[in-house]
Amino acid sequence: MYSTTDFRRGLKIEMDGIPYEIVESQHYKPGKGGAIVRTKLRNVLNGRVVDHTFRSGEKVAKPDLVTQDMQFLYREGTDLVFMDMSSYEQIHVAGDVLSEKSGYLTDGMEIQVLLYNGQVIDLNLPPSLVFEIVQTEPGVQGDRVGNTTKAATLNTGIVVQVPLFINEGEQIKVDTRSGEYISRA
Repeated sequence: MYSTTDFRRGLKIEMDGIPYEIVESQHYKPGKGGAIVRTKLRNVLNGRVVDHTFRSGEKVAKPDLVTQDMQFLYREGTDLVFMDMSSYEQIHVAGDVLSEKSGYLTDGMEIQVLLYNGQVIDLNLPPSLVFEIVQTEPGVQGDRVGNTTKAATLNTGIVVQVPLFINEGEQIKVDTRSGEYISRA
């Protein structure tokens, strides 16, 4: 059990059988009555953010969340297949569960997954990854000035905006949190 004094950004709690991550927490003492803690909570299962107020000292449950090292093997239709690195057991995950994060996965990639009651609900991606560009318009000599960008398709199928001087076959570094081009690799 967690008390409201343990609340901090990023802490995962469980309310009404649903896991939440604390996005924001503020201790508030009104002039009359007991202290309260105002929080913004992100539902770990669907990503929705809700506001909730707790009385100071109130207890909440710890969710059954486990981080585990796994290897992404391949895509099977819309499903993603992961392998547990310790037991070599394979787990099939529906592609819509991981939404846009699944686009950053490459075959054979080792990654940490977040499990809730034995089900994969999220991925802990590194802040940036290197990808190869498989399709984009060709760069032209002199296209090195300004903030003009063009669309480029990566080897995983994701489309990102890159500077005009980037060509097919080049390796680029992409920010996995925002999906933006960072630099050449």
